Order: sequence, then C-alpha cells, then structure tokens
Amino acid sequence: MLSPHLLCSIALIATCLLAESPKDRDYNQPYRPQFHFSPRVNWTNDPNGLVYFEGEYHIFFQYNPFGDQWGHMSWGHAVSSDLVHWKELPVAIPEGDGVMIFTGSTVVDRNNTSGFCTGGKPCLVAVYTGHTPELAAGKTLQTQNLAYSNDRGRTWTKFSGNPVLDLHMSDFRDPKVFWSEQGKHWVMAVSLPDEHKVRFYGSADLKKWEHLSDFGPEGAASGQWECPELFELPVDGHATHTRWVLKVGLNPGALQGGSGEQYFVGHFDGKRFVNDNPPSLQLWTDYGKDCYCALTFNGLPKSPSPTHPQTQPLTPVQTMIGWMNNWQYAGKLPTSPWRGQMTFPRKLSLHTTSDGLRLIQLPSDAITKLHRQPFTRFIGNEKEINKYLAGHNRGDKMIDLTSTITLGGAKEAGLRLLWGEGAYTQVGYNIERKELFIDRTNSGEDGFSADFPARVSAPLALANPGQLQLRILVDRSSIEVFAEHGRLVMTELVFPKQNSRKLAVYSDGGKLAGASIRIWTVASIW
Repeated sequence: MLSPHLLCSIALIATCLLAESPKDRDYNQPYRPQFHFSPRVNWTNDPNGLVYFEGEYHIFFQYNPFGDQWGHMSWGHAVSSDLVHWKELPVAIPEGDGVMIFTGSTVVDRNNTSGFCTGGKPCLVAVYTGHTPELAAGKTLQTQNLAYSNDRGRTWTKFSGNPVLDLHMSDFRDPKVFWSEQGKHWVMAVSLPDEHKVRFYGSADLKKWEHLSDFGPEGAASGQWECPELFELPVDGHATHTRWVLKVGLNPGALQGGSGEQYFVGHFDGKRFVNDNPPSLQLWTDYGKDCYCALTFNGLPKSPSPTHPQTQPLTPVQTMIGWMNNWQYAGKLPTSPWRGQMTFPRKLSLHTTSDGLRLIQLPSDAITKLHRQPFTRFIGNEKEINKYLAGHNRGDKMIDLTSTITLGGAKEAGLRLLWGEGAYTQVGYNIERKELFIDRTNSGEDGFSADFPARVSAPLALANPGQLQLRILVDRSSIEVFAEHGRLVMTELVFPKQNSRKLAVYSDGGKLAGASIRIWTVASIW
C-alpha cells in the first residue's frame, strides 16, 4: 500500500501536469473573472513572491492543489510578459514533509549573495513561511525558509539548511524581503501577528538574519497583523523626495469587518521604520471588504517620472496586486471549479493632500492593452444619459468606466451597475455624510454568508465640491472603485444574476445636475 505522503506527491505531480495541459482549459464560467487572474481550478488566497525577472512578471499565490477549500498550502505560479495576460505554470513550491508553504516574497539575487546562483548569472530566491500544523507538543510552528531557482522560476529547490529563522512561535509569518541600499543588506519585514508588530531583520546572504527593530502596535491593532509590505515611493512625482509606506493586513478586525489592510507613511533608514503620523491615526489601503494581503513586485524595471520625465532619475512604477476576498466568507463563494482571484494590478504613488501624504492607487496602464472598443462618451442630465444607455447597452460585464457626476440638488447620487432581473449594485456618494459607498445588498447571489450583503462606506471630501470623480473596473464578479483620481479605493465581490448587465446613473432626494461617462469594453485575457 502506498504511503499517504507518496499518494499526495503523485496527486501533486498529476495536478502540476494538468496545469499545463491544453485541453479542458475552461475560463468562461458565469462568475469567472475575465481580466483578473484566477487559477484554472482549486483554491487560492494571498499573492506571494511577486517579482519581475528577465522580461517576465511572476505571481506566485497560496494554492491548494487538491481542492477548492483552504489546505495543503503550496505556491501556485503564473507568468506574464505584459502584466495582464497570465499563463499558469505548474506548482512552484509544494507542501512537503508535513510543512505547508505560507506567504512570502521572491528576490532577484543579482550578486549571488546567497551562493545559490550558478553559471555566473542572477537567480531567484524565495523567502517563505513554513507552517507545521502539529508538533509533538500539540503546537503549530511557523518559521522562515528559502527556496531557489536557476531556470527563471520554472523549478525550485528548497534550501537544505531550512529554516533560516526560527523563533519557536506558532504565529510568525509572511516575510517581505528586499535589498536595502541604505543598509547595504537584505531586509526582511515579518509579522508577529498576536503582538501587532512588524519585526525587521537584516542579512548579507539571505541565510543568517539579525534582528534590527520592531514597529507597532500603532494604527488599528485588532485581530492579527499579517502580510507586511514595505516600499519606497516618490512624493508628488519627485524621485529625490521620497517616503516609505508600511502596509499591514488585519484579520479579523478590519474597518468593514473581517480582513482588510492599513498603511503607515514614514521614514526607513535600512534598519528602523518611523511613522510620520500620530500612532492612533488609521489609514486604509482599501475601504471595501475584498482586498487583502496585497504585495508589490520586486525587481521592477525603472522608467521616467510621469510628472518630471526630463529632470528626475529613473524609478520603478511601483505595482501592487491583492487577494480579492475576505476571510469572513472566502470558503463559501459560489464559484467552481476555482475559488479565489486577484485584484487588477495597481500603480502606486504618494501625493500631498490637505490631510497629509496619502497613498494613491490607480489601475495599471497595462489595462489599455485590453481596451477593445473605442470609448463611448455620454454627457447630459440623468434622464438623457439613461435613455442613451438603455438604447445602446451592449450587455457587457467587463468594462473600464470613468465618470464625473455633478451632484446638483441630489442628496445621494451615483451609478447602478450590473443591473437586471431585479438585482443591481450601487456605487454612490452621500452629500450630507460626505461618504462614498458600495451597496451590494441587492447585488444577486448573496445567501452563502450573512456577512456578504452589505453597504460599506468611506469618508471622502470631494476635491471639487459638488463633483464626484470615479474610475470603475467591472469584471463579471467584481467591482473596483477608484475615487477622486485614486485617493480612495473600494473593492467588492458581487455575484450578479445572469442578465444583470445594464448600467445607469441614479439620484435620491433631488436631481443631479448632470454627468459625463466614458466606457471602454475590456477583452478577456483568456
């Protein structure tokens, strides 16, 4: 009789081969996202190890090769040459010897500091949390570990000296690693979830790590802190004037319930992060319910500053992808044969506002590669626009929309999306409360969890009083809202009815003065 471990290995190999098989590649189920990444089959959660290397963007992701529920965590893998069209590859780093492969990061070791690289060329090194569910003493164990690849990420070898960092703790996870020019060493930001801290380590070779400092608790300190991320951004487009952003996930206890993420803006000297704001200030990366464990790419190519192309040094366009889900209901989503998807890549910047420095997020410019129909623009009052939309509706569930809504005498106004068969989702603005909201209480299929149907809101002072600026991505089962040119972001899953395809503007408590809408249809990446 074959041992359970051998049976598991055989099943894993079969699953890996299946991921490359050209047959039965069905990416057209009713709720399957068409321009967001999702695995062909089975469960996924956090993105892992985002890295750009030799012309390819790599996204690894928490993956169960054996089913559509959380378990047997391994690193799934997909690559893209343009950040939008993804090719799923075999499992990169599988669960083994009872140790699951939890969230982590991947770096390009250009100078072979690790000693893993061969042939005088750079190699990829993954730093991940190893999760051992049950020890003899009955405790779980989380440690930091390495794996490396010398063939552009196609095959991986686990380091024989693992773990490289072990505090003998049950909750110690999610390392983000990058090279620090300030410190001239590798830096690891890793979470101490129950202490609401991010701990920083330094290393010359990725194998031996020295404790540098701790950050926290600050900001929101409920639930567990997870998925730390630290990156540098130019301020107002000036590459020589920068600040650092430290992002931290919370689960549970986020603003809208369940899981969500906050961020801090400050200084980092290669060893210590110092928050520029009062410790009590809470800043949220996403005010919806469905963006978690978002990570940025290591190794991105440098490009000119969009605001000062001739005078500023070249810098990467920092890009982030998150898991589009919430632990409140992640295992209950009505999708098959997959469960879980990613946000569309977002380009990040820091801008000075009346409240201080704030993170700005917008869809990556790569989405223009998917614009298939010339934009259509509608300008007029509510009645005129809706009459035009009713007569020219193409029934698309994949659109990239920009709008300017002049609120006029309305107390509340916005857009009704994925509307039909008595169901719709509303994205709107309440003037009295000065709040942007997404209301999915009547969005379609929502009975799988009492936590799913909800109206969530976020404070938003309009830059131009009386005018609401929106950019919205709609993709079959998701809505991503970028308000006021990316100053506030809300991400929500929705599961509309089959014929919920219409779009309209709406108002309550008075008439809106007018609106302009531009719509691009978005092609499938599959």
